[in-house]
Amino acid sequence: MRRVNKMSFAESMEQLKNFDVNDIDFEKIGIWPVPAKIFVAVLLIAVVFAATYYVWIKDLNMQLDTIVKKEATLKETYRKKSFEAANLDAYRAQMVEMKSTFDSLLSRLPTDTEVPGLLEDIDTRGSESGLTINSIKLEAERTAEYYIELPISIDVEGGYHDLGGFVSGVAGMPRIVTLHDYSITRKKDSAELAMKISAKTYRYKSQEQ
Repeated sequence: MRRVNKMSFAESMEQLKNFDVNDIDFEKIGIWPVPAKIFVAVLLIAVVFAATYYVWIKDLNMQLDTIVKKEATLKETYRKKSFEAANLDAYRAQMVEMKSTFDSLLSRLPTDTEVPGLLEDIDTRGSESGLTINSIKLEAERTAEYYIELPISIDVEGGYHDLGGFVSGVAGMPRIVTLHDYSITRKKDSAELAMKISAKTYRYKSQEQ
């Protein structure tokens, strides 16, 4: 019996040795040598295993990439939130300071009822500076995005130092007044100078306007 098995194994090895892979015919798989069948079966199992492993690894890599990106996003969000939390008190203090500055500026802008008084104050500055006031006239309002501009045309005469004192006095008024577009000419046969200048004050534009 052992003799037969030994011969069968020897014959099988001889058949496998003479088996040409190029002549594989799956329709005749039944007559293939046993070792060839085993080899092909093992090869197919290896291919299936490799394909399954590749797909599984690829899926794991995609999941890992997603997790890494999500982690980076969460870290950046945490960093921003931590920064905001750490600077929240400073931000609030800055907002309070900005509001205080804004309120201070608003308090220096004349209201509708204060404009006539502002014109009187300019006239008073001119008289105190020794100037001759020819005219102080409020021009048409000009509306900007957040404020209303109130132009004032001023026409005065006087000495050089008197004009300087007047300009300094108007610029130092409690209300916000800016000076623009001035022209100074010498009067004929006189030491006095004639000055025309445009002053501008501003009124806050409310939401209803």
